[in-house]
Order: sequence, then structure tokens, then C-alpha cells
Amino acid sequence: MRNPRARDAIAASSPETRHHHASAPRLLRAMAWAGLLVTCGVTAAADPPTDPTVFAVVGEQTISAQDFGQALRAGMRKRFYHGKVPEDQIAAYQREIGQELIDAILLEAEARARGIEPDPAGVQSRLESFEARMRGRQGWEEHREAVLARVRGDLERRSRRERLEASVRDIAPPTEQQLAAYHADNPDKFTEPERVRVSLILLEVDPSAGGAAWDAARQEAATIVRRLRAGADFAETARLRSGDASAAKGGDMGYLHGGMLAAPAEAALAELAVGAVSDPVQVLEGVVILRLDERVAARLNPLDAVRERARELWLREHRDGAWQALLARLRTATPALVNEAHYLPLPDKASGKGG
Repeated sequence: MRNPRARDAIAASSPETRHHHASAPRLLRAMAWAGLLVTCGVTAAADPPTDPTVFAVVGEQTISAQDFGQALRAGMRKRFYHGKVPEDQIAAYQREIGQELIDAILLEAEARARGIEPDPAGVQSRLESFEARMRGRQGWEEHREAVLARVRGDLERRSRRERLEASVRDIAPPTEQQLAAYHADNPDKFTEPERVRVSLILLEVDPSAGGAAWDAARQEAATIVRRLRAGADFAETARLRSGDASAAKGGDMGYLHGGMLAAPAEAALAELAVGAVSDPVQVLEGVVILRLDERVAARLNPLDAVRERARELWLREHRDGAWQALLARLRTATPALVNEAHYLPLPDKASGKGG
């Protein structure tokens, strides 16, 4: 294993490994499980990033390997089933958690620089909820005051970051000129895709049936196609022969967009002229016969018809852009020095294709 400490961080989420960390205060571990102590272990330090006890150095602050491990395990339990990260996602997820810890320090410093204070009512409400969850745990009364003080500090830091994000995302709505330009520059967001009206006859075949059943269905479908092309009534034939739910409506499927039918059926429709009947097409449910009743071309909706959607999309993109721009500026201004030994290699590097 190229990075044994990186593997240890994953393994430490198992009950067997946690047993060896029994010396850690139970209440603090419970707090980490609740997702409350992701950044509390950050303190001023001068340890180089090659120190195995250090995960990263951010400005004058360090994130310990222990804090990184706690955050990783807490995140895994929240996001992944049974806390188990798929093997091919572990390395990327480690980096995601590491960046979150680094960003928390950068954002806390930025919030303080802007004079942003925590929301007292919000912090108090969260603190009371935390205390309600912890009440009754072994050792709670003995350590209550110290634990609550530590959690309050973490909640205040979180509140500052949330208020900073809210202020950064609080941008003015677009002007009419900006909205018109956005609509013109993003036609794909406001275009109704092509739709087709289709009628269908399905000759059902059990997917597990033998070849003889499928051959019989194809032969019957070919006979039906010949009759339809000779003038037989499609709707009446669908009512009598189709096993699809649309049979009661003469096989009328209504208007469909691309991707709503099986790929072989989609391919057959693409070749049909309006009013034409397809050759038999084999799909999972059996053999189908299609008739293209109408083809409605894609259409760009005018701005007046999609004004509210355009406004919401513009705001979302610009709010996200403002937030990402702030993160990029902070990361550039204060680069983080990460001890890469705590990361597993990314899949391309692990396979020898990268780096």
C-alpha cells in the first residue's frame, strides 16, 4: 500500500479499529459522529506538512490528522450506505473532505475580516438540540459544561460561515437587458425538444421465453404490418391485438420526447415519415409496431413565456458563481499545504495512467 495512513483513515471507521481508540473521550467521539466537531481541532502550529500528525497547514493554522480522520468518518456515515465508500470513490472523497476542512478555515477568517457575527438565536437553538440528543449518555453530566462550550464555539464558526455565504449570494436580480442576453445566450435552456405523437401495437413475449415464442411474435407482427400497410385500421387492430396499456385508446401513446421509448423503437421512429408504419421492432417486452402520427419540431420559447424560469436560472448561476469566485480567491490568497500521505492515490494514478 503506497499510503498506509490514508488506508488507516478509512479502516478507522470500522468497529474493530474504533476499539483501539477507546482512550478518546466518548462524548467527543459522539459529537464528531453528530457532525459537530469537524473543524474544532484546528489550532495555531508550525509543524511541517510532512509530520504524520498533521493533515494540512493553512496559513498559520494546522488541521491535525485526527481531525481529518474524524471528518472523513463522519462524512462517510452521512453520505454512504453503512458508511462504506465505493472503492473507486475513496480517494476523491478524501480530497473532498480535505478541501471542506481547508475551506472552513479560510471562510472563518474571511467572515471575521468582514465583521460578521454568529446568529445568537440560531446558535442557541442548535445547541439546545445537541444537548437534547446527548442527555442521558454516559458521562454527560460530568462533562456537560466543557462539551457545550466547545460545541458552542463550533456552532458559532458554522454560523459565521453561513452568514458569509448568504451575504455573498445576496445579489440583485437581473435587469431586463441581462435577462434578454441570458435567454439569447442559452437557447438550450428554453427550447422545447422535438416531440412525436406515436401509436403502438405490442405483441407481448416473456423476456425469458425461448426462441420459438419470439419467432412466432415476429412472424405475427410481420403479417399485421402487411395488413396495416394495405389499409387495415390501426386503432382497431391495436384494440384487438396489442398487449400495451394504450390498446384501449387504439394504441395512441400521446406525445413523446426523445428517450421515452426503448432505443430500438426510437431508432425506428427516426426513420419514419408521418403516417408511416414501421417494420416489427423487438424490445424487452416483445415485438412492437409503430406508427408516427405527428412530428413537432423543437421550438425556442420566447422570453415572455419563460421569464420567471430565466430569472431563477440567472440568479442561481450568478449566486453560485459569486460563491465559487470567493472560494477561488481565498484559496489563491492562502494556499493550503496538504500532507498527501493522508490521501490514497486517485484511480488514474493508482493504475499508472496519471501523474
